[in-house]
Amino acid sequence: MPIYEYECPNCGKQYEIFQRFTDEPLNRCPECGGHVHKLISRTSFILKGTGWYVTDYASPERKKAAEAKSNGGTKKTSDTKTESKVDTSSKK
Repeated sequence: MPIYEYECPNCGKQYEIFQRFTDEPLNRCPECGGHVHKLISRTSFILKGTGWYVTDYASPERKKAAEAKSNGGTKKTSDTKTESKVDTSSKK
């Protein structure tokens, strides 16, 4: 269940309340009965590391990405090319 923070401007109290998403937000202070407002707080969810890349997971794509990185990021191609000759003379 998420934890929501509320603050009462009348008495200055701050509250952390466990509430479901479907629960109605608080609107009255339990201490003084004044109007409370919801605070926006930082999340504890932090992404660490190099990022979300294909190289971060064990899979066939990871092997391909690691090979491409070790080759300088380029695929090796053969230097030999085959040329085909086309006969342009007309036969009658």
